[in-house]
Amino acid sequence: MTAAGKGATKAASSDALIVEFAGEEFTVVPGDVFTVGREGDLAIDDNLFLHRHFLTIEYVERLWLLSNVGSRLAATVTDSGGRVQAWLAPGARLPLVFAATSVVFSAGPTTYDLVLHLDAPAFREMQPRDEDGGLSTIGDVPLTPAQRQMILALAEPMLRRDGTGMSELPTSAQAAERLGWTLTRFNRKLDNVCDKLDRSGVPGMRGGVRSFATNRRARLVEHAISTRLVTREDLPLLDAPRPSAGEDDS
Repeated sequence: MTAAGKGATKAASSDALIVEFAGEEFTVVPGDVFTVGREGDLAIDDNLFLHRHFLTIEYVERLWLLSNVGSRLAATVTDSGGRVQAWLAPGARLPLVFAATSVVFSAGPTTYDLVLHLDAPAFREMQPRDEDGGLSTIGDVPLTPAQRQMILALAEPMLRRDGTGMSELPTSAQAAERLGWTLTRFNRKLDNVCDKLDRSGVPGMRGGVRSFATNRRARLVEHAISTRLVTREDLPLLDAPRPSAGEDDS
């Protein structure tokens, strides 16, 4: 991994934006066009699945804008609390209005996570009113214990890493082995969860003629992490007693 950034050497101002990746910080000031990709101000990785120039950040009319300048990859963008989520498709742009914005995307088998910080955000996050006994509606998709274990097996490397950065996405065979399942059972759970999220309006969960199996798993992990569908605190469930195939076929 390499990282470089002309903004890293500039003095911060009240309008500055900080890009945090893998423990490093890059300061971007109005007038800069900060580029993220295989090349650019933040040269993330030599991953050939990643665009040379994938994301740009620039200050336009008193707003910071995040743009997807790639042609194939999308990014999941959320506020720090996981309460607001957007899918940034190729050609799309999004204003950055929160104090901290998480950007998660996958290129091939690798998932990347960076955080964008604003000192003077347009919106301040507010604590939600506790009208439902502390239960959150974000990512509130009913899952069976086995379905949650399936998601955790895929998301485990990303949940265990320290700080922002990158993690390798397990193959279906590796995740199935982690759970002690057959590959057929794992794929059935994956199909069921992706269908459930697709019906809930989550984009990218259905495969197509030009879609690869890796893409759907990566998109599931992106969604699960960014919406707190699973968290690091859920990891002990991976080693919890597992229902047999006959007890949980969903």
